[in-house]
Amino acid sequence: MKAEGLISFQGLPLDGPLLLKPNVFGDERGFFFESWNETILNDLLVSNAQNPESFVQDNHSRSVRGVLRGLHFQIPPHAQAKLVRCVAGEIFDVVVDLRLTSPTFCQSVGVNLNAENHHQLWVPRGFAHGFLTLSNNAEVLYKTTDFWNRNSERSIRWDDPHLAIAWKDLGFLPSLSEKDAVAPLLKNLSERELFQ
Repeated sequence: MKAEGLISFQGLPLDGPLLLKPNVFGDERGFFFESWNETILNDLLVSNAQNPESFVQDNHSRSVRGVLRGLHFQIPPHAQAKLVRCVAGEIFDVVVDLRLTSPTFCQSVGVNLNAENHHQLWVPRGFAHGFLTLSNNAEVLYKTTDFWNRNSERSIRWDDPHLAIAWKDLGFLPSLSEKDAVAPLLKNLSERELFQ
């Protein structure tokens, strides 16, 4: 597996998130690849100046074209890092830096994850996460380093003008959950709801 650093929509290297590309072995019968290996992932994290991690929960979502989920995150003491992949269809996956002391605070990056490229996105703690479904249907799996916690859960509006996320244009507005439709703008969150 290889790890690539990412460049924000604003053109700066974003310290933390990684695009992971597995070694895929394929022939006329199909393919095989190791989608997750704790030792390999932790070696990649350490080589990118991050701490080793372990996962406690797997999540699986299915969405139709135009569904946008996010931007979601959890604050301490239940902050989560995530390892995200799309196993059917295609999504545009976005992360936003919410670390107040980061030189890339409020900057974001987006990558296409799909069932063909088998790429995964590492989302460290301190980042909001969301995705837009590009295909007719998409199934997304993600591992988390902490359990879902209602009191720690937060969200930010997907179209917050301060974030200037370059979402893919599908020619119509995305479909949102009730919760995501009323998510606050970043400026309406307190510093206690962000990361140091």
